[in-house]
Amino acid sequence: MATDTLASPAGLSHTPTKVMKNFIDGEWIESATGETFENRNPADTRDLVGIFQKSGKADVDDAVEAAKRAFTKWRLVPAPRRAEIVFRAAEILIGRKEEYAQEMTREMGKVLKETRGDVQEAIDAAYYNAGEGRRLFGPTVPSELPNKFAMAVRQPIGVCGMITPWNFPMAISSWKLLPAIVCGNTCVIKPAQDTPLSTFNLVRALTDAGLPKGVINIVAGYGPEVGTPLAEHADVRAISLTGSSAVGRIIGGIAAKSFKHCSLELGGKNPMIVLDDANLDLAIEGGLWGGFGTTGQRCTATSRIIAQKGVYGEFVERYVERAKKLKIGNGLDEATEMGPAVNEKQLLTDLSYVEIGRNEGAKLMCGGNRLDKGEYQYGWFMEPTVFSDVDPKMRIAQEEIFGPVVSIIPCDGMEDAIEIANGIEYGLSSALYTKDVNKAFAAIRDLDAGITYINAPTIGAEVHLPFGGTKATGNGHREGGIGAIDFYTEWKSVYVDYSDTLQKAQIDRGE
Repeated sequence: MATDTLASPAGLSHTPTKVMKNFIDGEWIESATGETFENRNPADTRDLVGIFQKSGKADVDDAVEAAKRAFTKWRLVPAPRRAEIVFRAAEILIGRKEEYAQEMTREMGKVLKETRGDVQEAIDAAYYNAGEGRRLFGPTVPSELPNKFAMAVRQPIGVCGMITPWNFPMAISSWKLLPAIVCGNTCVIKPAQDTPLSTFNLVRALTDAGLPKGVINIVAGYGPEVGTPLAEHADVRAISLTGSSAVGRIIGGIAAKSFKHCSLELGGKNPMIVLDDANLDLAIEGGLWGGFGTTGQRCTATSRIIAQKGVYGEFVERYVERAKKLKIGNGLDEATEMGPAVNEKQLLTDLSYVEIGRNEGAKLMCGGNRLDKGEYQYGWFMEPTVFSDVDPKMRIAQEEIFGPVVSIIPCDGMEDAIEIANGIEYGLSSALYTKDVNKAFAAIRDLDAGITYINAPTIGAEVHLPFGGTKATGNGHREGGIGAIDFYTEWKSVYVDYSDTLQKAQIDRGE
């Protein structure tokens, strides 16, 4: 059985608590450690969402061995047939969208409209990758020699390890798992300990769609006990991490020792530039959504707004006024606009940066306080927080906070704004609000980031384009679109000589 159940606490109307087991070789099994951990609702910690296995190296070894066995057969299944399973999973997810969104809000905290979007992104990723099963294109090129055929084909890598974050617990799992299996790989995934249920729900849909045993295996637990041995395992030939730059350096170093494929999607400190000619109404709404959507807990969050001095005063006043009116609360309430931090540690980090900003001399315009009375007493809530008069070199303008803290920075014009935007260690997402098409295209060229939006905030990626960034945001690989297909395949160049003679390539040109 995948789950057992426990009764919900008195006074809470949620469904009974799920007791989840690891999923290895098509079976739901307890961890070798015999230990478990709790998954609680960050909006109401009385709500126990699930109990999960606190796994160790032995569980990783079992999962990798299962994936290795499954690979021998799965790689030989024609790619269109592999993709049909993914397509069926998309259809299943559509039917379960509301159920899975409700469970995701309980375990992660973000509001229902966002968790519905998270499940929808997994559906979109499934449809996209299902289509790629009939493509997986490679080049066919003319040979330099007569009677010789030349092409390159994609081949699967083998066992792939995935380590996923808590902020998009189904969407990002889908970004990794779906292209990997369509390309013919098998997988071991470690979901974030704060939000494992959503990954289990995704894999359940794939299993119900007919995915063979061992193709995807889930090992729940913590980074040092599960993530590290997964990255170190000799039979894991590719590792994909979405997480902090600090953890990325560790995983990247481990992968380099055995020459594994390694994809790192890491931090961001994303700028939104607002020029004097911008549609301010649009920019304010975009900045609110970008800054406080998902409680600021996105690698693409709009954490810096760089406003030209001609509109700076009006923008700050109106933006702060709107931020103060955002409804904070439990994401299961349809009226809620911003939920809690995912856990106490993240909340304390957010609050510590408020003090850092104050001490640096930035002007606190609103927020900055924890909410812990009345309806907030059992959750990890804080007010939407806005600093103005921020110097670009301040820590609150340089370091990723991953919470509802927005810094507004004045600039002289376009060139100054670009310099400020690029003056950080990250390069994930960026945005520009202007009505000048010339400036828009100049920004597209000059912003040092993997993603640029024009007249839209820094959040809102689509699954059919590459996702990732420059500098400390990652190591150059991309998730989504053809970038994911490139990561999860090896190129093999193939030459067929039908001349019936020995031809020596560049040596024998027939001249």
